[in-house]
Amino acid sequence: MNTFTIFLILIVLVAFLLIVVVMVQNPKGGGLSSSFGGGGTQQLGGVKKTTDFLDKSTWALATLLLALILASNFAIPGAGGAQDSKIINGDDTEISIPVTTPDTPAEDTATPEGATE
Repeated sequence: MNTFTIFLILIVLVAFLLIVVVMVQNPKGGGLSSSFGGGGTQQLGGVKKTTDFLDKSTWALATLLLALILASNFAIPGAGGAQDSKIINGDDTEISIPVTTPDTPAEDTATPEGATE
């Protein structure tokens, strides 16, 4: 198992967790806290803290996902830059281009007899 495969598995896992955390939240701020009957009281480790936990976990997972994606760029197979350009390196090998002659004679390219220019 190479490094890129490990990064790919981690990216898929973090993306799945991020989807789950976002789907649990309520866009109006209710989320899990309103479904458990949380009022305006602040409870230690209770329902009111649920929205704070979901908000922080969303930001943490999104940051982790971005960092994993950027770090996986260095682990992509074949992206080491081993294919250098001959022109940039100053390679003096000449490229031979075969010279071909046209198949049609030069007379066929003239204007027809009845045509005026």
